[in-house]
Amino acid sequence: MQLGLKDRVAIVTGSARGIGAETALALAEEGARIVVTDIDGDTAAAHCAALQGAGHRAIAVPADVTRRADVERLAQAAVDAFGGVHVLVNNAGFARDARITRLSEADWDAVVDTVLKGAFLCTQAVAPLMAAAKWGRVVNISSRAHLGNPGQANYSAAKAGILGFSAALALELGRDGITVNTIAPGFIETDGVRKLPHYQKIRDNALARTPIGRLGVPRDIASAVCFLASEAAGYITGATLHVTGGRYAT
Repeated sequence: MQLGLKDRVAIVTGSARGIGAETALALAEEGARIVVTDIDGDTAAAHCAALQGAGHRAIAVPADVTRRADVERLAQAAVDAFGGVHVLVNNAGFARDARITRLSEADWDAVVDTVLKGAFLCTQAVAPLMAAAKWGRVVNISSRAHLGNPGQANYSAAKAGILGFSAALALELGRDGITVNTIAPGFIETDGVRKLPHYQKIRDNALARTPIGRLGVPRDIASAVCFLASEAAGYITGATLHVTGGRYAT
């Protein structure tokens, strides 16, 4: 299948490592021009260098997606380097887990702001560029946790919010040729996940409840992003694609 992504310009937030890095690579392999961005500027630059070394067109822009000035600078960098923005993947996010009686306000704000406010600011910054081109794809990364996970009230709330955010924007931006969709990953084995406390217990629980019989890898999510960003998905908007191996309950 020809995905029609050659020469499209894609911003992938949180793309220094993990799912974001793999998504940037997958889009680059489809011929897209990539803006690697992360709050960790050094690691973003290293991943960008790896993409360039493989013959892909990419730039690295360090940015904190919760800061409007950073996001505006990010969008302008994409325009300056590549002439516009066609694809936005709102992937930046992290978990800071605690039971609700011990969850700090700081950890609530950090998770919700990065996931939800970050998606808002980034989409607001690039939507006019997409509308001007009459072509755009916004792919928001939620999580199976939008169904609720114990000890993750902040993360579950933020990821559930992404679904409502996407549904509203699909209705709002469709007339401008922009689709907005959500991917809800299940348990994806990344370096960050492997560093979690009780990783083995979490892994075993996920594996026992996954009908496909294996755990997810970052390329599973990256491939789904490429499809939703493609010409082939032009009549899909406001949808949530669960990439979980069939696991939905905790």
